[in-house]
Amino acid sequence: MSRKVLLIEDEPNITEAIRFLLTREGWQVETHAEGTDAVQVIKAAEPDLVILDVMLPGKSGMEILRDLREHQDMQRLPVLMLTARGQSRDREMAEKAGVSRFMTKPFSNAEVLTAVRDLHAQASRL
Repeated sequence: MSRKVLLIEDEPNITEAIRFLLTREGWQVETHAEGTDAVQVIKAAEPDLVILDVMLPGKSGMEILRDLREHQDMQRLPVLMLTARGQSRDREMAEKAGVSRFMTKPFSNAEVLTAVRDLHAQASRL
């Protein structure tokens, strides 16, 4: 079974921390740091799961998520959204846009691993 994650995050320290954590757990991790072409990158990478930052250069994670969900073949793709802003309004916007799970920075390694495992398990059952 494939275990491929596409991490779209523009903060190098967070990117490296998540990449290290997931690679150690056996995941193949690809990264991207730009919002403008994120939907095309996601479609080309064909990941099992996307970890998506809200604030990205070029296009916000919310816009990317909305664009992604407009594609029939991307509606069930698990998306874990990361944000430094954890207000309930942001969470509601993400849920309306079709997010699978929402996580506020800073987060623990255990939180990320649990979320990725849960989302992958749920997607595997569909």
